[in-house]
Amino acid sequence: MKETKMKIGKLNGKVAVVTGASKGIGAGIAKEFAAEGAAVVVNYASAKADADKIVDAIAKRSGKAIAIQGNVSKKAEVERLFAETEKALGTIDILVNNAGVYEFVPLEEVSEDQFHRLFDVNVLGMLLATQEALKHFNADGGTIINIGSLASSLTPPTAVVYNATKGAVDAITRTLAKELGPKKIRVNSINPGMVITEGAIAGGYTEGDMRKMFESQTPLGRVGETQDIAPAAVFFASDDSAWITGETLLIAGGLR
Repeated sequence: MKETKMKIGKLNGKVAVVTGASKGIGAGIAKEFAAEGAAVVVNYASAKADADKIVDAIAKRSGKAIAIQGNVSKKAEVERLFAETEKALGTIDILVNNAGVYEFVPLEEVSEDQFHRLFDVNVLGMLLATQEALKHFNADGGTIINIGSLASSLTPPTAVVYNATKGAVDAITRTLAKELGPKKIRVNSINPGMVITEGAIAGGYTEGDMRKMFESQTPLGRVGETQDIAPAAVFFASDDSAWITGETLLIAGGLR
């Protein structure tokens, strides 16, 4: 009888927190991490049912995951997120700062509320989660993966506030790579182009003229899927990228 060897995943024994993982890119990353052997925290702000579905999908594939609520823009909730993670799974090895919000409006319609809502989640939330993760990494250091956007370099019109938040992600990634490197913590960013997610579909961005425009300008001729992004997150989370930090990987089919 032929002996079958159990697959040894690239993240076996690791503990990962993925913020905003109830849908879209975050959900795809959570599933891929679990498939590679990590125990995954599927963080969500309000979509408990969606987060539970991701946990269930991971469990059905013999993976390990738990859902933990926490709005990343609220310090107390971030502290609770990591405290509950450590209580359930132990010290963490990987943080994916994926939680984000977006809204496209012309400059005339930019408001204080919109500015603060986008910056609170996309920038402050990333900083708060990273700050708290430092207290929960193990002695070997850790890996942080920030999810930025092609928007920081493509700078499409009617997205000035969103573009600004993602420009901040680029700068923070490079800054913290230098600051945290001596602590054996690596910080990298993935900047996707248009990806078909629940949010993008609900916003009407994945069909019609906008999609045709992206596809016509993209060398590979299509918009992205969540499975186009997740393997890169595994790469940055694993020892395959052990000497890589402060880098931003554009995943956009060649559009730039």
